[in-house]
Amino acid sequence: MTENTVPSPEGLSPAMFQKYFGSERKCHEALIALRWPNGFVCPHCQDTRHSYCVPKRVFQCTSCRKQTSVRAGTIFHKSRTPLSKWFLAIYLIGASNNKIKNVELAEFLGIEPDTASGMRKKY
Repeated sequence: MTENTVPSPEGLSPAMFQKYFGSERKCHEALIALRWPNGFVCPHCQDTRHSYCVPKRVFQCTSCRKQTSVRAGTIFHKSRTPLSKWFLAIYLIGASNNKIKNVELAEFLGIEPDTASGMRKKY
């Protein structure tokens, strides 16, 4: 995996947001770059040697054999909402200075208002 640089959200236009975070793959790569800027580090034993299972999107430590995903231990943990919707929600909430309503956020993202409310609480 190549080294990723994640842009700062400050002053990020909608077009630039789409360029950097417009797909699930891009959001996943950005989250990996944010969580492990110097490469994967096992949260269990701190070893850096690992393998990666593409279909499951799971890192497996070569030393302790534990598996972890980039979502584990984050606000995205156990969420069935795609990362692309999470990133867009975070962008919209930040761009509106937290003034967007749950119903508006839900309509824009195509999700249930309860899901939007939960996302705002975690954000």
